[in-house]
Amino acid sequence: MPLVDVQGVSKRFGGLTAVSDVDLTVNSGEVHCLIGPNGAGKSTLFKLIVGLYPPTKGSIYFDTVDITNERPYARVQRGMSIKMQAPSVFKELPVRQNIQIALQERFSGPERSAEEDRLLTLLNLAPDSDKLAGALSHGQQQWLEIGMALALKPQLLLLDEPTAGMSPEETFKTGELIKSFNAEGMTVLVVEHDMAFVRQVAQRVTVLHLGKIFARGSLETILQDEKVAEIYLGKAHAH
Repeated sequence: MPLVDVQGVSKRFGGLTAVSDVDLTVNSGEVHCLIGPNGAGKSTLFKLIVGLYPPTKGSIYFDTVDITNERPYARVQRGMSIKMQAPSVFKELPVRQNIQIALQERFSGPERSAEEDRLLTLLNLAPDSDKLAGALSHGQQQWLEIGMALALKPQLLLLDEPTAGMSPEETFKTGELIKSFNAEGMTVLVVEHDMAFVRQVAQRVTVLHLGKIFARGSLETILQDEKVAEIYLGKAHAH
């Protein structure tokens, strides 16, 4: 069953069509990567799914319910959780308190403490739990924010370029983290540029180009598609 079903969605800003007649399904339990060159419409499509923009036309379903006109908070209550590109942690508060704030909707008392510990361990942040979030490295701040998104126990975790600005080692750790949530049954939709990371985590890939779906399929199919290499590299690979 598709958990997310985007049907014929377009988004225009004045005279510019950022997303044009896109169909996208994200199946329950998969890690799905949305890739494409800069300006392909990936972030716009993401914002349409989470409700930050209303579509100009088309429909969006989540868990078979039509959510096309729902506000972002209503989508969060249905089980979506979002991590946008720039980290927005509470830098002046300790790491543990950031996690506490994210958990307070769902948990209280000893149960909350146990969940804090679980998330801090999962994110490799337990040794730094008393540090101010602003003192963490860029990669660690990104993990903290992923942890805050996970605190909602979402059915669907949406990540917009989660590895931007990370070292190769941090990027690899982020991939392993995503695979561990997915192994527990979470569906993940990731907008990403880094192809090594996409290879590490993706089960299915959708390629956007100039606001339209350019290719879709398993990772192997996409990697072997010369047209995909061409839009990424501006030319076909020499044989």
